[in-house]
Amino acid sequence: MESPRSAASKGRANGNAFAQGNLSSDHRPAADTAQAGESEHTAEQCECDSKHEHGWRHIVRNFTPAWFSVNMGTGITSILLNTLPYNGRWLYWISIVIFCLNIFLFAIFLTITTLRYVLYPKIFYLMVTHPAQSLFLGTLPMGLATIVNMFCFVCVPAWGEWAAYFAWAMWIADAVISVLTCFGVPFIVMTRTANVELRATGAAWLLPIVSCVVAAATGAIVADVLPNPQYALGTIVASYILWGVGVPLALMVMVIYLMRLMLHKLPPKALIVSTFLPLGPLGQGGFGIQKLGAVAQKTFPLTNTLRPGAGDTLYDIGFLLGLLLWAFGSLWLFFATAAIIRSKRFPFNLGWWAFTFPLGVYTTCTCQLGREMPSKFFRVLGTILSVCVLVFWIMVSIFTLKGVYNRSLFVAPCLSDLREYEQKRLEKKNTST
Repeated sequence: MESPRSAASKGRANGNAFAQGNLSSDHRPAADTAQAGESEHTAEQCECDSKHEHGWRHIVRNFTPAWFSVNMGTGITSILLNTLPYNGRWLYWISIVIFCLNIFLFAIFLTITTLRYVLYPKIFYLMVTHPAQSLFLGTLPMGLATIVNMFCFVCVPAWGEWAAYFAWAMWIADAVISVLTCFGVPFIVMTRTANVELRATGAAWLLPIVSCVVAAATGAIVADVLPNPQYALGTIVASYILWGVGVPLALMVMVIYLMRLMLHKLPPKALIVSTFLPLGPLGQGGFGIQKLGAVAQKTFPLTNTLRPGAGDTLYDIGFLLGLLLWAFGSLWLFFATAAIIRSKRFPFNLGWWAFTFPLGVYTTCTCQLGREMPSKFFRVLGTILSVCVLVFWIMVSIFTLKGVYNRSLFVAPCLSDLREYEQKRLEKKNTST
């Protein structure tokens, strides 16, 4: 994609050529009128492109859904610092600061996203049908889920019952968006006209699917703070359904991704950090099923749901499944770490945020195992992994700020399709006139 400076210089060059053509138009034969008209349309198009590639318009037009992965990484960092096995008061306040930063970033990103599709409605269709950009729609509900989690941990104990119901309302909205993303995006991938080879598949296919897994885990946290047991019960049941939708589908996609790695080797260096993405459904799925079992154990006796002891059974099953998913995630953590070490140097892009959230949710599963067993091994390991996530978050945040300053991160691949569409429309208009 062209930089704003090069696009502007090309626009000025075309504008100067157009002006020179006008100065000599009086000496041209009448047969050149059509050519002059075509030059006029071209100059207008270049002037329009130049205007949209400057200042805030350039940022808005090129603001992709992938930016919400920043919320995911920032949110999971605040959650880990707040729930660290070996915690301190100073870490609690740092988690509050990062939580407030995450809310601010989410509000900014949501505003820019709204402006993008209001000012440029054609981009929405191109984004949704783009083979890569549409997958990142799942980052929006997952970024919101981290805010809901921290709201339950921090605001509900401080503000009381109304805050619990507000968190419940936010979770319902998040769950609806997650379901729409998980159901809609894979279907769009199935029905698009362009064929995709196995070599071109990637772990990003997991992003819209994992949104349901994250919503299920968040539902367990919300149900744990709801004062009404019946509302908590409904939230638990809905969360089990979300878990049942997301985790099996994610495991199917992981089979495809493993086949791609076996047959076509590791992804290119620009995409190598995506090897961490399978940790997302495994880590969050393991944490979610454990938390759902713990909340069911507390809620089912209060609501007389199923037979006596059903909550205890779900608790035991949740711990077993959580341990198995954690073990499977450990295998993928080895694959991802080995791939990063083997690649050595690779370029920075927004995909680097895959360092934080997938590893972060794997860490939450580790810490939850440490609480449930209880086990000092899992607690110490969870603390070590939490420190690693914090270091990665600081590192990626610094690189992201540099990319924002030089605008190298504001690149939207779907805009190339828009330019092709506008060019065809312009050619058709010139032909008709």
